[in-house]
Parts: sequence; C-alpha cells; structure tokens
Amino acid sequence: MEALSSLFCNATYGSIINPHSCSNHVVVISIDTLFVLAFLTYLIYKSYGPRNPMALSGSTPVSLLRIVTISSNGLLSMCYIGIGIWIIHTQVKAYGTVFPIHDWLVVFFQGIGWLSLSFAIVIKKLYLSSARFIQFYAIAGSLFMGFLFISRIWEVAAKKLASVGLILDIVSLLGAMLIILCAFERQGNAESNGALYEPLQGKEPTEVVEEKDGVIAPFAYAGPLSKMTFWWLNPLMKKGKQTILQQDDIPLLRNCERAETCYASFTERINKNKEEGSSDTSSILWAILYVERKGIVASGVFALLKVLALATGPLFLSAFIKLVEGEETFQYEGYALTAGLFIAKCLESFSERQWFLQTQTIGLRIQSFLSVAICGKQLKVSNATTKTHSPGEIVTLITSDVQRMGEFPYWLHQIWSTSFQVVLALALVYYAVGLATFPALLIIIITVAMSFPMAKLQHKYHKKLMEAQGLRVKVTTEALANMKVLKLYAWETHFKDVVQRIRKDESAWVRAALAQKGYYLVLLWSSPILVPVVTFWVCYLLGTSLDAGNVFTFLASVRIVQEPIRLIPDVVAAFIQAKVSFHRIVNFLEAPELQYKHIKQSRLERGVEEPMVFVDATEISWDMNISSVKATLQNVYLTVNPGEKVAICGEVGSGKSTLLASILGEVPYVNGAVSFWILQG
Repeated sequence: MEALSSLFCNATYGSIINPHSCSNHVVVISIDTLFVLAFLTYLIYKSYGPRNPMALSGSTPVSLLRIVTISSNGLLSMCYIGIGIWIIHTQVKAYGTVFPIHDWLVVFFQGIGWLSLSFAIVIKKLYLSSARFIQFYAIAGSLFMGFLFISRIWEVAAKKLASVGLILDIVSLLGAMLIILCAFERQGNAESNGALYEPLQGKEPTEVVEEKDGVIAPFAYAGPLSKMTFWWLNPLMKKGKQTILQQDDIPLLRNCERAETCYASFTERINKNKEEGSSDTSSILWAILYVERKGIVASGVFALLKVLALATGPLFLSAFIKLVEGEETFQYEGYALTAGLFIAKCLESFSERQWFLQTQTIGLRIQSFLSVAICGKQLKVSNATTKTHSPGEIVTLITSDVQRMGEFPYWLHQIWSTSFQVVLALALVYYAVGLATFPALLIIIITVAMSFPMAKLQHKYHKKLMEAQGLRVKVTTEALANMKVLKLYAWETHFKDVVQRIRKDESAWVRAALAQKGYYLVLLWSSPILVPVVTFWVCYLLGTSLDAGNVFTFLASVRIVQEPIRLIPDVVAAFIQAKVSFHRIVNFLEAPELQYKHIKQSRLERGVEEPMVFVDATEISWDMNISSVKATLQNVYLTVNPGEKVAICGEVGSGKSTLLASILGEVPYVNGAVSFWILQG
C-alpha cells in the first residue's frame, strides 16, 4: 500500500486546498471520474430512448450560444490534455520517470471532464427529456470549478505566486457559466414550431399565424448569448444590406410587448389599486411601476454593474503604475491586470448596452399603453371634460407628454446611479489624496445646493411652456376646423394675430427655459474644473506627497465625477418634464366620463313588440347643477316602435340635438329613464 502511495503521491499529501498537493489532486481526479461515469451511464441509458427527430433532421437551428459553448469548452479540454502531455515530457526529461503520476493525471482527467461537459450540450439537443439531467450536471460542474478557482486564489494569497493554472481555472469558470446558460436555454423548436398547431374555433390565432409565417421577432426565441451580443438582429441587417426593407420584412412584436396586452395589464392593476383605496395619482403611478417591475429591476442591475465596472478603472491604473515602478505583488501580475481590465471594460460595455435596451423597451411599452388609455378615454369623456380638455390638448398629450413618459425610464436609474457614482469616485479620491478629498466634496455640495433653486425655476418655466403650447395647439386646431367661416367673414387677420400672440408667449417661455438651463450648465460644468484645482492646492498646504500613482488615480477619479455632474441638469430636466407630463396625463385619465346609469340597452326577440327607443324623463340638462340653471328639456316622453320612421323637428335651440344626445348617453344629467335597442351581431 505504501509502495502504491509512493508511486502516486510520492508519500506527500499536503492540504486539500493547496492546488499542488496530492490530496487536492486525489479529490479532483475522484470528482472528475464521477462526472465521466455519470455521463457515460446516462448516455447508455438514453441511447435506448426517443430522440429529437427535428435535431436529427437538422431542421432545428443551432444557437450561437451552443456553438460557442461546445467549441470553447472543447478547446479548453484540448489545452488540459496538451498540458498533461507537456508535464509528462518534462518529468521524463528531468527525472527519467513518469512517477509520481498525480501531477499529470489530474490534468488529463480535467480535460476528459470538460469533454464530457461539452458532449452533454450535444445530448440536450439529441434527446427530448435530458434537460433536467444536463441542468443538474452543469450546476454540479460549475460548483466544482468554483472549488478549483478558490484553491487557486488561496495559492495567490498565501504564496504570492500565480501560475498558468490560475489562468486555466479562470477560463474554466467562464466556460462553466456558458454551460449553465446553454443548459437553461429554451429549445428552439418549442417556440418556433407553431405550424404544428391550429387554434381553437373562436380564439385569436394571431401568434400562431405569426409563427407560421416566420415573422415573429427573433428576440422572442433568442438565446442568452444572442441577446447579450444582439446576434438576433443579424438576419434583418443582412436583408437590409441586400435589398430595401419593406413593411413585411420587419418582424412583429412579441405578445407581451403589444399595446393590447400592455393596456390590459395596466388597467387590471389600476382597478386593483383603486379597490385597495389608493388615490388616482398614486394608483396610476404604482400601476406603471408594477407592470414594468421586472424590466425596471433588470435595468437597475445593469446600471449598478456599469457603475461598478467604471469605478475599477482608477484602481487598475494605480496597479499598473505600481507595476511599472517595480512594485510587483506576484509573478505574472501584469497578465492578470491586463485580463482583469479587459473583463471589466467588457462588463461595462455589456451592462451599458443592456441597460439602454431594457429602458428603451420599457419606455416603448409605457408609450403604447398610455396612448391606448388616452385614446380610449377620449371616447368616454363627458361634456364637461370636453370644455376643459380640447382636442388640441389631447393631441399634445399623445405626441409630447406620452413621449416624455417613455423617455423617463432611462433617466429613472440615472437619478440614483449618478449619486452612487459620485460616492464611489469620492472614495477613490480619498484613497488617492487623503484629507484633501473634503474640499472637493465641499465644492460638489455647494454646486448641488445652488442647483436646487434653478431646478424649481426650471419646473415653473416648463409648466408654463406646456400650457402655452397646449393653448397654441387648441387655437390653431379650432381655426383650421372653422376655416370656411373665417374666410366667409374675413376674420383671417384677427385669428392670425391671435395665433402669433400666443406663439410669442410660447417663445418667451422657451427662451426663459433655455436661458435657465444655460445657467445650470455653466454652474455644473465649472465644478469639474474647480475640484482638481482646489484639491491640489489643499494637498500643497497639507504637505501631501504627490507621485504618479496618486495623481493619475485622482485625475481618473475626477473624470468619473465629471460624468454624473454633467448629467445632473439632464436628469433634473427629465424628471421635471416627466412629472409635469404625468400630472397632465393623470388629470385627463381621471376626468369625468359619460354616465350610463340612466341608460338601459334591451334586446328585442323576434315576435315581441317592444319599443325600439323609450325616453321618460322629467329633466334633461347639460349642467349637473340643475338647481342653478333651467333644464334644456323638461317632461320628455318618447316611444318609438319597430318599423316607425320618426323625425325630430323644432326651431333653433329647442333641444333636438340634446334629445338625440340623451339617447346616446352623452348628456350628463337625465332625471328619468332611457332605453334603446340596437341590432346585435
């Protein structure tokens, strides 16, 4: 037994956490053996089961994620096997023997283990019911890679020594993440094989037809890697390169992004909030946040990753300067810093792109269901509402206010991410120059404090601007709608002067808002110049030593501060505009609607003689306050039987239109009952 141990381990075991110890190699070889045996057993078992006919025929497209995962992990396994051969060659050349065998055997088993993981992805495509096994297999393999990575980190921390194994373990951990993404990727034929199904009678076959015709957006069934790299856009880009794109070439939206679906979720949540006793403004706000909660959280995570990755830049710069000055912490530190900087910048770019995509998608959905809500509300508003909300104002709500609400999701995360970025930058400044950070902090606080009065003025000017814009649209719409009357009575000059006077007032508010924004920009753009000047002056007074490391780190940190400070005016302006637009939209959506409580719609059966229209009302008025004004119509009793032809006659102002409007339910006050029959079907 001792002889066998000496052949394998050379009688020295060491700690299990030490990646060079025999104990660690025994554990790694044992786990790799279990992985390979489990894979072979499952492969033999599934070879007698059903296979995926679409995968065998090649009709199912292979996703980019699966291709990258299989190729990268296969290449990684070849690297492990190649390193094992190199270790054998070195050992034979130096000692004339291959013993002890644990040094090269562990590397060989690592390569075989990665080959089994790569083949596991192929099994998921070939067999229909292997998803759960592959997912468990991928998770277990990732945990094992995490253990190997921790052991390498222990080596770096304990011995201040990095080796090729550290790079391999880092790459292996990334490969394990790819395997997890591929294991949990949805099967392509599950989403794209809509031609195998037919809708039930009476159901809307929209999604099935779209999938049959192949016009559904590729984003609906794209894999994680395709979404990360925007690979799903390539077919449309290639087609646009070859020919001019037509309307039919543009894929349709997913069901969850269509206006009817978003509006249904929005109204359902509003009704639930109102049942719980929420106010009108809060119910609409919380309904928007609830409907888009997943996208808001996801975009917030990407915004956080972007800020954290951006903050690593000064730290890497300081480490590179120390490395150039000869302060090397461990061997191959330059390679590790280069790889870390590359990963950080890739993460920053990826998170920023996904942040923009998520917020723009949220904004488009918000625009869609708010536009539907406003258009639907316009069909139900009461007569009193039409006096306070003109058609021009409603057009402004859809074209301007809804658009600002759609742009706000991007700025929503800028509100907190800019503050968080400033805090991280100040921490880096303190790391570089110490106590001289506090004067820089004082400059930033003074700048932010001076911006509050300007923000209030900006809010006031923008509110007045929106009111002037709505009035201009209202007057212009009325003039265009009654142009024949204006031409007949030669009132063109008078209305032209009215429109120009309103445009002059609107231009004045535009100039005031732009001038205020200019003062705001001067204030906030001057602070990035004052911060380094004051900081270096305080460093001189305090006698703080300034070398290349802390100076460049400080300047890089100040550059991080500049971005959020420059964004503060835009963030404040976007918040103010969204707040004004939101309150305008809420005021319209919560305006009084037509009351149908006095209207009764009946269904007439064949052979039953019932009135087609029945009106029995003592008072009909356009004013709800009937005690202060006289009713338009009084003591109205009308019965229209089937087959009768009825004409309503009377002088101007006698109430003919009021009677017809009361039957349609457009008159707000009817003291009585109205019923009518409309042909169904």
